[in-house]
Amino acid sequence: MNSSIKSKLSIMMFLEFFIWGCWFVTMGTFLSQAFSASGGEIGLAYETQSWGAIIAPFIIGLIADRYFDAEKILALIHIVGGGLLFMCSVALGFDKFYPYILIYMILYMPTLALVNSIAFRQMKDPSKEFPIIRVWGTIGWIVAGLVISYGVGWEASQTLEYTFYLAAIVSVVLGLFSFTLPKTPPKAKNESPSFREILGLDALKLLRDTRYLVFFISSILICIPLAFYYQDANLFLNELGMANAAGVMTLGQISEALFILLLPLFLTKYGIKKTLIVGMLAWSLRYVLFAFGDTGSNLWMLIFGIVLHGICYDFFFVSGQIYTDFKAGEKYKSAAQGLIALATYGIGMLIGFRLAGRITDQFAIDSGHDWTQIWTYPAIFAAVVLVLFILTFKNEKIEIEK
Repeated sequence: MNSSIKSKLSIMMFLEFFIWGCWFVTMGTFLSQAFSASGGEIGLAYETQSWGAIIAPFIIGLIADRYFDAEKILALIHIVGGGLLFMCSVALGFDKFYPYILIYMILYMPTLALVNSIAFRQMKDPSKEFPIIRVWGTIGWIVAGLVISYGVGWEASQTLEYTFYLAAIVSVVLGLFSFTLPKTPPKAKNESPSFREILGLDALKLLRDTRYLVFFISSILICIPLAFYYQDANLFLNELGMANAAGVMTLGQISEALFILLLPLFLTKYGIKKTLIVGMLAWSLRYVLFAFGDTGSNLWMLIFGIVLHGICYDFFFVSGQIYTDFKAGEKYKSAAQGLIALATYGIGMLIGFRLAGRITDQFAIDSGHDWTQIWTYPAIFAAVVLVLFILTFKNEKIEIEK
């Protein structure tokens, strides 16, 4: 890959995740401040990610993989997405806001697969080249949080509607920039995929393996408490009075970038079971720290809980993707990754956001929320999933590409 293509792909990844990081972290706080939204309404807004993840295979399988160049679809989606994000920024009331964010996320979630597809098609050795490109996505998310908190101060001034305005502008910029990306024509132009292939259902035969079945069910279940973090963490930190909460939360992405470097070593030395256990344990521990942390003498609990995001994500999600790739074999690699994404980001988080919304409303008080009670639920739920996983999953040795 020449330096010009490498630079373009890096910029693509940076902008892709900068857009998402602009508004997603602070959306719950924005809805609470701008519309006095309930926990249930905030949950509905975050559920749009899950609906996007569920519908994404149809867009990719029926359109992107068959009829149009990936970079052109990426361009069109981001230009249209810019308009939808702008409408989010000027919406008056939750009822006006929700349809725009729903349509936007149904369009945006497929772009996560599109940017990967565009990048992979330019690489001779993806195992070595892709991490260098993908890390720019994490950097984009981090920069977005730092800009919102420390750069323009929208979080402190309670003017978070501008986050959607900024995301709209950057979305159009990425849309126009996408026309300059390397040509990525469809691979399956002359094939007619079945409904099973589009949804990745051919990979369901992996569930015949008891070990993978346990992992698959555990993945869905652990995404239920994960939804609490995405939905409530920023609102929680702002209600506690933490300054520049979105900026502080970027420590989670920084730790994610660092821990992913340790993951291959940990997998090789301790195996997949212990790696997954560490990730699930970190989930439960994070919520315990949130339940008892504060912005005074226990501030370290909040910071530590945020930093644990790197272990939570890398040691469960990324290692799970590696495990899925290992179990699937060459024939079902793509289908298996699509299926696990549908199960986690789709089904698991959909249930999680709905549950988080109800529990958040249940513990609403005059001064905000009783966060100790709220965080206790995902802490216990994650601990129960962890115990069940330990008791039912049998370890196996997997090979890690170096």
